[in-house]
Amino acid sequence: MTIEEAKHFLTGPVMSLRTAFDKEGEIDFKAIRKIIDRGIDGGTRTIMLTVGDSHYDCLSDEEITKLTRITVEQTAGRAMVIAADRYYSSKRAIAFAEHCKELGADMFMPLPPDWGGSCTPESMAEHYAAIAETMPVMIVTNRFISRGIPFGLETLERSFDLSPNVLAIKDDMGGTFAHDIYMRFSERVAIIAGGQKRNHMNMYPYGCTGYLSTFCMYNPDFAQSYWKAIEANHLKEASRLIEEKDAPFFDYILKIKGGFDAAMHGMIELYGLGQRHRRKPYHTITDEDLAGLKEYLMGLDLLEA
Repeated sequence: MTIEEAKHFLTGPVMSLRTAFDKEGEIDFKAIRKIIDRGIDGGTRTIMLTVGDSHYDCLSDEEITKLTRITVEQTAGRAMVIAADRYYSSKRAIAFAEHCKELGADMFMPLPPDWGGSCTPESMAEHYAAIAETMPVMIVTNRFISRGIPFGLETLERSFDLSPNVLAIKDDMGGTFAHDIYMRFSERVAIIAGGQKRNHMNMYPYGCTGYLSTFCMYNPDFAQSYWKAIEANHLKEASRLIEEKDAPFFDYILKIKGGFDAAMHGMIELYGLGQRHRRKPYHTITDEDLAGLKEYLMGLDLLEA
């Protein structure tokens, strides 16, 4: 994969796959296939698996492998697939990347272990570069939040020096760090903003052309309306969509019992993709909260009656 290809696939709203479950807590692969189709039909160029949205903390290694396989199978070449791991040592991460490549994934997003601040910029960069010998790597900056901006920037710099196959960054830190990585590395890698349109808007003046879209899998028309405004450089319209819909939506779901992810799984049910359930001990949204969420989304014209 070239840097130009990576930038192409990471342009516009990008769908992060939220794993659906049935009432017994088993993965609902029928729902996952529907979610993938909804995102691709709605215009996403990439299906991204992540430790957080894809619930890797609650999945076994075997389930993660099966989820990756089903994602590649259902995507069927219609979009790029980014596979992910969860806190794997270098040896395990390389082995899993090799398997993901065999399955047909296009890019790999490692989340290296760093308990007790045990990694250095050198050792973390070596981890990314070693995996990149197998397939293109996306670095997620979530790993740098607890370590600070200087650590993150040094790790990125060293990673790029070690491997030309580290091709992408998903930024979760935002703020001045997001500006720094764009000013320093945008010619070298594709950079995508983490969730929420306002995080993308923060990075847009520096050239950010992609963002992790919540509504790609629920209401792709809304995701595309924001992106069309961005493409046309109608920043007032893009800002209006953030102010009137996106920002209030996130403010609302952050207050729901069980947090935003309980609400997001409730939306899987509200948008007819599957069921609301999450694997225990996670809290599943209640009937009362789901009804309130439905009414709120309808009030924002993000869900039809």
